[in-house]
Amino acid sequence: MKIAQIAPLAESCPPRLYGGTERIVSYLTEELVRQGHEVTLYASGDSITSAELVPCSKVALRLDPYVKDMIPYHIIMLDRIAQRADEFDVLHFHIDQLHYPLMRPHGNRILTTLHGRLDLPDLMPFYSAFPEHPLVSISDAQRRPMPPVNWLGTVLHGLPRNILPYRQTPSGDYFAFLGRIAPEKGPDKAIEIATKAGVPLKMAAKIDAADQRYWDQVIAPMVDAHPNVEFIGEINELQKADFLGNARALLFPICWPEPFGLVMIEAMACGTPVIALAHGSVPEVIDNGVSGFVVNSVQDAVAAAQSINWLDRGAIRERFEQRFTAERMARDYLAAYQRLPAFRQRSQLEVHTSPLDEVRSGRRYRSPCRGKPPAPTDRAATFHPSRLCGPDDPTPLRAR
Repeated sequence: MKIAQIAPLAESCPPRLYGGTERIVSYLTEELVRQGHEVTLYASGDSITSAELVPCSKVALRLDPYVKDMIPYHIIMLDRIAQRADEFDVLHFHIDQLHYPLMRPHGNRILTTLHGRLDLPDLMPFYSAFPEHPLVSISDAQRRPMPPVNWLGTVLHGLPRNILPYRQTPSGDYFAFLGRIAPEKGPDKAIEIATKAGVPLKMAAKIDAADQRYWDQVIAPMVDAHPNVEFIGEINELQKADFLGNARALLFPICWPEPFGLVMIEAMACGTPVIALAHGSVPEVIDNGVSGFVVNSVQDAVAAAQSINWLDRGAIRERFEQRFTAERMARDYLAAYQRLPAFRQRSQLEVHTSPLDEVRSGRRYRSPCRGKPPAPTDRAATFHPSRLCGPDDPTPLRAR
């Protein structure tokens, strides 16, 4: 199959430091290549990939001090995609909304994964205006605020199996907070939980310009006031393995409808349990009492901290391998690709015309997949019939 993966340009694929969407695009791209597909990655020029890279900016835009507006670079990328769109069986977008009007002529081969929150008021009229575009959610919880749209499925994120090593016995005795310093991520609650539980807290996080005041006025004073709290700043992938793997637990005290929360499965890959507030996707990702504790308040989190050492780190790693590998994620996306209108139309034609009939009639037979056939789909994993069309209705949206 010939697949184009279209990533945001804010970070490289994979990101050098913080970055969720671009990291997932990288993991998906590499796994699809490993499975034998012909993949083209549209991303920043400093991306590293085994696919064909089409650079659409010199470096990740967030790291370029001369870039003030990211939209022009994404428009340039869309124009390059449009010039080659007919080469691909699937155009898989990860850039939210910018491509919708320009790519309408190729709508039967387009899939968009939505990576962000969908409860913002400006999104309702937009998605109402483009209800036909096939979409994939990264959790069922992410879908709840949306108007009726063409949900093709839910595909939970996955990581390469060996990217973060399992630590049976952590060498540290601290709680970890990893992410952004932003009100919705709950760094203030992480400090409160760790302080009340009597456990040191290490915070590895980036501070965006938009959150600088929050850091200056709220979090920095809290860090200074609590000697058990250490702020480390942004860390890279190599540092992440030690930071998460040696922690007693990851604190994930979010205060918003988190669409997924990649750091939760990164901790699970290390065998590190997660204590998380029950917002957004958290109950879908954490198996309560197995891979961590899903709680409803700071007080509940403090209580859970007293029981965290009873959890089996081997069982946490096993749950990661069962549910959150990049191999499973790629299989789920391949199943989604085959549900696109272009593939359905080809399948309907093949019901009436066999390859032998094509040869006998002198017409060229064209397989739905130009390259190596996709690996069989494990329907018992994340992408299954109950999630193909919506959490409550198994009837395809186009048939309603």
